[in-house]
Amino acid sequence: MLREGPLNISILTTGGTIEKQYDELDGTLENAASPLQAILKGLRTPGLNVRHVPVMSKDSSEMTDADRGVILDAVRFALHSADGILVVHGTDTLSVTGELLHERLENLTKPVVLTGAMRPFEFRDTDAFQNMTEALLACRMIPPGVYAVMHNQVLRFPGIVKDRQRATFVRVGG
Repeated sequence: MLREGPLNISILTTGGTIEKQYDELDGTLENAASPLQAILKGLRTPGLNVRHVPVMSKDSSEMTDADRGVILDAVRFALHSADGILVVHGTDTLSVTGELLHERLENLTKPVVLTGAMRPFEFRDTDAFQNMTEALLACRMIPPGVYAVMHNQVLRFPGIVKDRQRATFVRVGG
């Protein structure tokens, strides 16, 4: 299902590794300001109109059910005006949020894509550029539904989990 012409994407940022920044003074990684604009600046995105919606800035391992409710509400609101939704999310609990969105977003007419990174954007060996590029392209090409898109994969919920040994996501039970 290729959507041609200009595409309106709402990118909802929630934190996670892709948005972590390294503090040289104490050696910690913290969620701080979103690097979304820097990532998008490094990509060629003709025909793409992006609306950035900062939802929260949390490590996904610290997300609560209430946080996921906030994400669900933000996605529902964004669906009114966007052709596709991209949720930038930490990989530790991306599957939990994806399952919730799959269960609660009934009769979707647009794609909802979750992506993140195993390595922070500001690291030289980051997977952020690849995953954002793939996720944005997926918003143009996939049918309505909830997906995890990263590492050269488009995986439709339900049944998606993080494979910590392979540092990617896989489908279980099918």
